[in-house]
Amino acid sequence: MPESANKPASKPKIIVALDFGLKRIGIAVGDTLTCTAHPRAIITNGPEGPDWRALERVLAETRPARLAVGEPYNADGSPSPLTEAVRRFAAELTTRLALPVDLVDERWSSLDAEERLRGMRERGERGRRITRGDIDAAAAAVILERWFERQTTRT
Repeated sequence: MPESANKPASKPKIIVALDFGLKRIGIAVGDTLTCTAHPRAIITNGPEGPDWRALERVLAETRPARLAVGEPYNADGSPSPLTEAVRRFAAELTTRLALPVDLVDERWSSLDAEERLRGMRERGERGRRITRGDIDAAAAAVILERWFERQTTRT
């Protein structure tokens, strides 16, 4: 009998991913059972910081076990101008919400998200035009998919 057959199955966990931007933060939700990610919402971000109340409402509805935050890098792997701001945001999330936060390389996630959304529109799966907010939420889903991939390669 395989060793894994003797281990109890772990309970699926909800994971929320965040795509940090200076104007908006995209949010996606998924679970460790299906390892699928779904764009959920966007919240505003600005000089005064993120809309913490809106984020807390989404997290109260989804009750995640942990968060995955996209960490921006340049194409060559060096930190981008936003990398330090994202790291501060991730630290603030940990402090405010008492949830574990994982940083995930988000290179090209917005481009990937936009390409997916355009493909959906071309196939008739999406009727309305694509907004920046749509792209931000879809980019968060890409980040979450990468988080799931990273978890499966670690086991």
